[in-house]
Amino acid sequence: MVVLSGHAYCWDVLGDPAFAGRAADLGLDSVTLAAAYHSVRAATPLHPHHQVVEARYAALYRPVRASVWRGRRLRPLAPDWMDAPDPFRTAASALSARGLGVVAWVVLTHNTRLGTEHPDITVTNCFGDRYPYALCPSWEEVRDYAALLAAEAVRDVPLDMVSLESCGQLGVVHAGHHDKTADAWDDDARRWLSVCCCPACRRAWAAAGADPERVVGQLRAAVRTGSGVDDAELVLGIRLRAAEQLRRQCVAGLGGTPVLLHASLDPWATGPSPGQATATHTRLLLNAWAVAPQPVEAVAAAVRRGGTVHAYVTALSPARGADLPGHVRALVGAGASGIHLYHLGLAPVSRQQDLHAVAKILEKT
Repeated sequence: MVVLSGHAYCWDVLGDPAFAGRAADLGLDSVTLAAAYHSVRAATPLHPHHQVVEARYAALYRPVRASVWRGRRLRPLAPDWMDAPDPFRTAASALSARGLGVVAWVVLTHNTRLGTEHPDITVTNCFGDRYPYALCPSWEEVRDYAALLAAEAVRDVPLDMVSLESCGQLGVVHAGHHDKTADAWDDDARRWLSVCCCPACRRAWAAAGADPERVVGQLRAAVRTGSGVDDAELVLGIRLRAAEQLRRQCVAGLGGTPVLLHASLDPWATGPSPGQATATHTRLLLNAWAVAPQPVEAVAAAVRRGGTVHAYVTALSPARGADLPGHVRALVGAGASGIHLYHLGLAPVSRQQDLHAVAKILEKT
């Protein structure tokens, strides 16, 4: 049986008495509900009381307990744009009352507020440019923060699973703030500009036997001229090791709750779905937003490696609704154990019909 989940924000559920019913009518097994999420300006086309929510900073949608975070430099904030004292629990309870399971959606290293306040622990490229939206997991402080954030996000709420996003490093590509970087670099240059050169990463390179200044010089030359990077595998190994340490710390604090990891099979990938060291240590959620053969092939490849693989599908642009049923059939045929739909709250009425079409396909599998 292929499980079906739909993504949502707390503000999609709260204040809309019809939301849980719409989700149940889709035939969902669960709703993947944001418990800790980055800043966003989100449309709410179906909500009876508002059309846009401005979530100005990354927030924890649970009570931020002073006793837990006291003495820590990195700490979350509660969302002051929501009235409920515990938005995630309240929304989760409304969904559970309609017989829906709940998956906690937790974003880890993507936090512009903390990166701006504490630039020393952000991803830094080979030219010294900092990415304030990206906390570098090579720092123990970042890993400790992320693990505690995940534990606090799910505390005392019955859950089917925890979905960990950005469990690793973000890179140069970041869609936000009227981003004007499209087409500035080719794929190779984006790869090298996404290598973190912060002090923690440089120390790790040195401990592995590389000269940090030499590595930085190689990276700069590769961006400028397209030359190779002799120490590429060492640099990648350090990044993957940090991501694995981050994952282990987060999982250890989740009390045995099953984990779904946003991931990419490309070891060099950065962003919400970063590259991972293996494809077998947990359930993987692979991005399949592109209606194309490549995501289907990636799912099949991950399944062949022995992993439990779920596919992340969008019903929003640029996906076309008419193409989604065939795409989902192909993903299930490739071995996907779950389909995760984006996004229950962002999709207008016309796109809700596309969500129903996907659900109908899975009824027949």
